[in-house]
Amino acid sequence: MKGLDIKIRDLVKVYRLGKIEVQALRGLSMEVKAGELISIIGPSGSGKTTLLNIVGGLDQATAGKVQVGETEVTALLTPQLVDYRRKIVGHIFQTLNLIPTLTAAENIELPMIALGVPRSKRAERIRELLEIVGLTDRAHHKPEELSGGEQQRVAIAAAMANDAPVLLADEPTGELDTVNAKIVVDYLVKVNRELGKTIIMVTHDPSVARAANRILRIEDGVIKMALTPSEVIVEEKAVSYIDQLRARIKEINAQLHQLDEDFKAGKVTGDEYVQKRQSLKQIMDSLKEELHRMGVVT
Repeated sequence: MKGLDIKIRDLVKVYRLGKIEVQALRGLSMEVKAGELISIIGPSGSGKTTLLNIVGGLDQATAGKVQVGETEVTALLTPQLVDYRRKIVGHIFQTLNLIPTLTAAENIELPMIALGVPRSKRAERIRELLEIVGLTDRAHHKPEELSGGEQQRVAIAAAMANDAPVLLADEPTGELDTVNAKIVVDYLVKVNRELGKTIIMVTHDPSVARAANRILRIEDGVIKMALTPSEVIVEEKAVSYIDQLRARIKEINAQLHQLDEDFKAGKVTGDEYVQKRQSLKQIMDSLKEELHRMGVVT
């Protein structure tokens, strides 16, 4: 399915952390044309991930309107949001959501099983997607047997499994080295150009952002400016690798705090809390180890 237009008007999102109120989005408005590849850049805490989560039906807006194609996402009820997430949007996260006990092919198959796609069509679709992301020879390998870049390409294929017209990528290269990051971005560009998917990609990395048709800078919960790929070279200072690691550690600390609050409020179960906290702590430890390796005291 070809990409869809995305129209966002006066989007507001307020989080309450105990007695503290945090306004993540402050009346944000933007448009993405069908088949366009857009990058969203901006400092940590500026609202980038919140924006993606609302467009993707993972979070609900406090106010404002999001329309994807003919669907007004902000008006959908919970059961409708489940259907929307299965059919209209594909999510690509920085922390890979691959099931470690399943092979690459089986991870790609999962979204199709959830949608009730017949077995024969699933097998054909898996072959097609593995070819698109260049992993035909890795179909029967489990995530631990794949490189970080290969795992992220499996995640891209899984996001496309149900032929979603819109792909939302949240820091898809954040945990990758420069070489693998370029490979992953090249495949996203290929999917955009050859399949006509609408893609919104959040990134801290100016070199990754420049792969897009347009680049939008978000600050304090609103879009501050639109840039072309050439303009971002001047506008956006390349952040050092150490600064990127520090910024990511800060983000994870914020996520851990939010997870603690969600658990206290009964929004997540004990099992979910433990699983998510362990996952975030593992990423945190690996980032700190990398800083130690570079001689930086944390």
